[in-house]
Amino acid sequence: MDLQIDGNAALVTASSSGLGKASAKALAREGVDVVINGRDEERLAAAKEEVEEVATGEVAAHAADLTDADEVAALVEATVDEFGALDHLVTSAGGPPSGAFLDTDDEDWQHAYDLLVMSVVRLARESYPHLKEGDGGTIVNITSRSVKEAIDSLVLSNSVRMSVIGLEKTLSKEFAPEVRANAVLPGPHETSRIRDLVEAAVERGEYDSYEEGLDDWAANPLGRIGDPMELGDTVAFLSSPKSGYVNGTALPIDGGSTGANL
Repeated sequence: MDLQIDGNAALVTASSSGLGKASAKALAREGVDVVINGRDEERLAAAKEEVEEVATGEVAAHAADLTDADEVAALVEATVDEFGALDHLVTSAGGPPSGAFLDTDDEDWQHAYDLLVMSVVRLARESYPHLKEGDGGTIVNITSRSVKEAIDSLVLSNSVRMSVIGLEKTLSKEFAPEVRANAVLPGPHETSRIRDLVEAAVERGEYDSYEEGLDDWAANPLGRIGDPMELGDTVAFLSSPKSGYVNGTALPIDGGSTGANL
């Protein structure tokens, strides 16, 4: 399917690894000029090479700390300077640490809010003037299935990510019709983070093999863990005219594991 976004420009944050990188690859494969982002310069450079392997457009890399307002503004400005436009914004950020409620303090909550919510607030604010100039600007927020169903020992993610969905829904109304806003809610995908967690569990003796540990993450009707590119392809679709009537949606991508009806 031709998504009709060849020649567009996109910024994908936290895309030096994981689901952000998969989203950047999916967009780049469709001919979109993509800026990828991360904090680690070495890992960012490696990710740029990986995205370029599948890209039919241009790929640029810009380091920035998403909890720093000035760096967020500079990141958006660098994207527009690089490609002359910004048509699609994909927001992603590393997850906050796990833990129970009584194991968290005010600093943990503030950092989680800055990382997960204020990064999206600032990115949307800085990007909107550019997104509305094109023929169909889009925002896709990568959050978590935890906004649909609380996950044990993830109190920060369960609580704070809900704000991103409220923001996404609001932007889908305030920015329309020039800009559409949607969110994706991933369940477990075989990213480097999941691989590290499983390998560590194998070393602790919790599993006999990597495959056994991975199967433990695949508790869904499909019986398998997600491929990051499956999420990336969905992000690319939501960024395209092919999804032109999809706006204000929060779409679980979890193999059907979420128990919520809505």
